[in-house]
Amino acid sequence: MAAQGVHLVKHYRDLAFMGFIEVIANLRTILRNIDFCKKDILEFRPDVLVLVDYPGFNLRIAEFASKAGIRVVYYISPQIWAWKQSRVHQIKKYVNQMLVILPFEKEFYDQFDYPVNFVGHPLLDAINNRKEGMISDWKQKQGLSEKPVIALLPGSRKQEISSMLPIMLSLIDDFKEYQFVIAGAPSVPASMYDEIIAGTSAKVVYDATYALLENSFAALVTSGTATLETALFNIPEVVCYKGSFISYHIARKLVKIKYISLVNLIMDHEIVTELIQDDLNKKRLTEELKKITVDQKNRQLMLDNFKLLQQKLGGPGASERAAELIVSSAHVSRQINTEGTESHGEP
Repeated sequence: MAAQGVHLVKHYRDLAFMGFIEVIANLRTILRNIDFCKKDILEFRPDVLVLVDYPGFNLRIAEFASKAGIRVVYYISPQIWAWKQSRVHQIKKYVNQMLVILPFEKEFYDQFDYPVNFVGHPLLDAINNRKEGMISDWKQKQGLSEKPVIALLPGSRKQEISSMLPIMLSLIDDFKEYQFVIAGAPSVPASMYDEIIAGTSAKVVYDATYALLENSFAALVTSGTATLETALFNIPEVVCYKGSFISYHIARKLVKIKYISLVNLIMDHEIVTELIQDDLNKKRLTEELKKITVDQKNRQLMLDNFKLLQQKLGGPGASERAAELIVSSAHVSRQINTEGTESHGEP
């Protein structure tokens, strides 16, 4: 966002706490940031407040802004279809317009008589607009060999990286015909990666996730948006997740979804293998990586399913459609402020 000219008053890395125990441990910091955000909103007084995902924080801000007479647009719905479905009532009350990016989300909100706008997935725009480069040229610039690349996407949070990257790296000696390359997160210090990869042949590239995927043969990916990005690049993948023991078992009781990866959720069946918690170990990960590198039948099946996935998501243009709806909402806000009235929960 900063690269597009947005003035950042607080970086997301100051709020990136993953897991129940971790949130409780950092509760004071979170509450302090909520107060900071409220004050900044009142000082700036926007025509429209655009919230993106992150429900624990943003729904509190939505209520505050709505009561302050500021129109609220939520772009990228929080995953209330997975857990805490009761939050839909807060959304209906305090969010004037919801823009969703996954096809099944519209059906979910329809159950609660709350019309939303499906704008498509912004990843299609980002990937469609990327700068493509020659494989050999990019590898050379990154100091890589000509071996096929296994991309490692261990997440963007320190907790994720420290939990999952060592397990991913444990496969290197069993896949010597490949080179393992890590997509470094800009919010994570290079020293952390250096410490974890010490003594291995793995390399780290920064600010080049799409180029890495474009030049990869297969990938090991931490659950999250990156699973969908990898699929849209037509790179066979294994999805990985390992959290703290307590957080994971609490989540198992609360989360009401069959899969953890966006790829499988959108397709409504498992087309990419998910290795979760205890299943994420060297033995299982080795088996699954071989299925998408050596086993050509399994590899091709996954690639065929990726084509069906892209058809479900539709074409690019999500960002433009979302922007048009947000600008329209700003015009509505100005008109309402002129007339001195407001109503909530409008589509």
